[in-house]
Amino acid sequence: MLWHRFSKYTGNSDDAPFERFFKLFREIVTHTSGDLSEALQWMTEIDKEYNLSNSNYGMGNFIQDLKDKGFLKENPEEGTITISPKMEQSIRQSALEEIFGKIKKSNKGDHNSNISGTGDESSADQRQFQFGDELDSISMTDSLKNAAGLISGQSSSIHEEDLIVNEKEFKAQSSTVLMIDISHSMILYGEDRITPAKKVAMALAELIRTKYPKDTLDIITFGNDAKFIELKDLPYLQVGPYHTNTVAGLQLAQDILRRRKNKNKQIFMITDGKPSCLKEGDGYYMNSFGLDRKIVNKTLNEAAICRRLKIPITTFMIARDPYLQSFVEEFTETNKGKAFYTSLNGLGDFIFKDFENNKKKQF
Repeated sequence: MLWHRFSKYTGNSDDAPFERFFKLFREIVTHTSGDLSEALQWMTEIDKEYNLSNSNYGMGNFIQDLKDKGFLKENPEEGTITISPKMEQSIRQSALEEIFGKIKKSNKGDHNSNISGTGDESSADQRQFQFGDELDSISMTDSLKNAAGLISGQSSSIHEEDLIVNEKEFKAQSSTVLMIDISHSMILYGEDRITPAKKVAMALAELIRTKYPKDTLDIITFGNDAKFIELKDLPYLQVGPYHTNTVAGLQLAQDILRRRKNKNKQIFMITDGKPSCLKEGDGYYMNSFGLDRKIVNKTLNEAAICRRLKIPITTFMIARDPYLQSFVEEFTETNKGKAFYTSLNGLGDFIFKDFENNKKKQF
């Protein structure tokens, strides 16, 4: 007889020092916008102050482990070391776990709807065949049983009215554009608002990739201009000396969503300030002092266009100024969308809740 002695699991002791360093490293890389050299300098200073390393495991070991595990990519010809795609994915996964918690991967999107018909999953409901139904939805067994000739034991041909179709539950798909404000105010007065915004964007992207693989997520930034960015660029996102051209962001979001075939479309906008910029010809019209009605009116026009296109806008306002709230209320009313006034700590929870609610909306 085989005997096994069980004891308390304490994890892999060889990986414990690395994991301790790695958790901190991912956080710092996000704060430094992917600047590896600056991140490692931060790590070294923190190690000196808080004694993270010991005689058995130091910063040199950690850097070598990052290389060995594929988180850093060496470029021998240029003599440089950069963050690898594996590291970028790890940062997104970390953001997902931090903001949304652990979510299991799904092969199908969980976008429930009360409509049955052509869809992803078979249901228990059946009905008579109708022109236009997919052939693979026909239940041959039930159709044969339904044929009068087969039931009576006599030979007979099957007619269209004998065909039985298995209903399928329709799973709604959604296309989302996430707009991120990169104007200078996102780091104004020493308050870091861009890092939480990046974390939310990375978490939302990883959420869609793992739980809603049939959905689409496009990410754009808006400062003086609006620009589409790739998912891999999120960790490197930086604030610039920009004003806030919300109109350009909304116009680019509309262009992207017009090309999407999904009927369910939405915009999430993370911002901390009023619109303060417009593109006019080759130049810009700017006004950072108060609410400029010229800029505000054009922004409201874009909100109205989105409403006509049935694109709701959910605005996440990370500011508490009364006059800014007044603008957001007017903007939201024009679009018939949603608005949240939230602290930086609660930003992820709000986005997750609204994203999930939109998934379960009855169409």
